[in-house]
Amino acid sequence: MRQRTVIALASVLLVLLLACGGVLVADAATGKKIPAGVKIGGVDVGGLSAGDARAKVQAEIVDKLRQPIRVVHSDKEWTLTAKTAKVRVDIDGAIREAMRTADEGNAFSRVYRRITGGTVDREIETTSSYSRASISRLMDRVARGLERDPQEASVTLDAGKLDVHPGRVGLRLDRSRVSSLVRKAVLDPSAPHQVSAYTRKRQPKTTTADVRKKYSTALVANRSTFKLTLYKNLRPVTTYGISVGSVGHDTPAGQYTIGNKAENPAWHVPNSAWAGKLAGTVVPPGPSNPIKARWLGIYDGVGIHGTSDDASIGTNASHGCLRMHVPDVIALYPRVPVGTPIWII
Repeated sequence: MRQRTVIALASVLLVLLLACGGVLVADAATGKKIPAGVKIGGVDVGGLSAGDARAKVQAEIVDKLRQPIRVVHSDKEWTLTAKTAKVRVDIDGAIREAMRTADEGNAFSRVYRRITGGTVDREIETTSSYSRASISRLMDRVARGLERDPQEASVTLDAGKLDVHPGRVGLRLDRSRVSSLVRKAVLDPSAPHQVSAYTRKRQPKTTTADVRKKYSTALVANRSTFKLTLYKNLRPVTTYGISVGSVGHDTPAGQYTIGNKAENPAWHVPNSAWAGKLAGTVVPPGPSNPIKARWLGIYDGVGIHGTSDDASIGTNASHGCLRMHVPDVIALYPRVPVGTPIWII
C-alpha cells in the first residue's frame, strides 16, 4: 500500500516536471519575437523579429523623415534636406526596448499569452534629433526671398505731369508658425513635408486714397511752356496761359503751397531796387495797381495774379509772379483753396 502511494506521487511529480519542461521549451521558442500589441512610433511590430521590426520602422518612419521639406509661397520654393537638418532617429534603442517586452512576466504567463492570443499593448516612442540652427537658417532664407517693406503712396512730377505712385502692402514671414510646421515635419513622419510660408501683411502709413485726398487739388506751372495746369483728383482739368519772371527776376522753381488768397488785393510793394519810389509802400486796388482781380500767394512775395497787360502772357515779363488773364484768374480762384500744392518747373 505504501509502495503504491510513493509510485503515484512520483508519477505526478514526473508529469509536473514534463509540463514545466514543455512550458520552458515553448517559452524559449517564442522569446525571439516581439509580443503582439507592441508598437514603435505608431508602427505595429508585434510578432516580428528584431531584424524585421527594424526594417519596418525604417520604411515607415525613418525613410519618410528623410524626405526633403519644401516651404512654398506662390511660385517660390525653399528646401530643407534631412542631411542639412541632421535628422537622426534611434531605431536600435527602440528595437531593444521592444524586445525586452518579450521577457516581461514569467514563462507560464508568456506561454499563456501566446496560446490565448493575449497582447502586451506597449507604445514605444522613437528618439529623434535635428539641428535647430538649420531651421533658423531656412527661415532666414525664406524671409530674404519673401519679405518686403510697405511702400508709401506718393505723388511726383514726371515729365511735367503729376504721377501717382500707389502704396503697396508689405509682407513679413510668420516665422513662429512656419518654423513650428517645419519642426513637426522633421519629427513626425505623418506630417506633410510641404509647408506654406505664411505671411503677415504690413499696411503702408500713406495709402493711395490718402494721397488722392491730400492732392485733391494741385497746380503745375511750367515756365518753359508758359502754362499753368489745374489738377483735380490728380487729373488735369484746365490749363491756362501765364507770364513768368523776366531775366534777373526768375520765378522760383520748386514745390510750394498756396499760402494766402485775396480778391482785388492791395499791392504790398517789395523793398527791391526795381520798385523805385514805390518800394515798401502799399498800393490800393485801382489802375496803378498791377495786381488785378485776384491774388494767390506762393512764396516770398511771389504769387498768381491777374494782369491788364494781356500781351505779356506767354512771355518772360514779370518780376517773379505768375501773371494770368483776368478772366482766367477769376475762374481759377474759387477752385484753389489755401494749402493747395503747386509745382513750379
